[in-house]
Amino acid sequence: MGASKSDYFTIEQNEIAILMKALGHPARIAIIEHLLKIDSCVCNDIVNEIPLSQPTISQHLKELKNAKIIKGSIEGNSICYCINDETFNQIESYIKQIIKTDQEKKSCC
Repeated sequence: MGASKSDYFTIEQNEIAILMKALGHPARIAIIEHLLKIDSCVCNDIVNEIPLSQPTISQHLKELKNAKIIKGSIEGNSICYCINDETFNQIESYIKQIIKTDQEKKSCC
């Protein structure tokens, strides 16, 4: 069996690609901004804030949760979502590394 294309890249490169892909939709950015604003949330609250249907919101929440950008806990009949600080720290570290490397290199263009 042949190698998948992701096998040609480092674990970190694959992890960052998964995170960036999950962040690549404006509805998911809006969900993250909402969670940051209120510091936790129940799914129905998100549906009231973002002009999309409940199944669409649920799909976006699933993508964010699969990428470990958010985490959720069951509270009664609802799921309470919040930002996964560990993943946000990973994103922050990667972006800082890119910016630092860019600032240190000589301009070639």
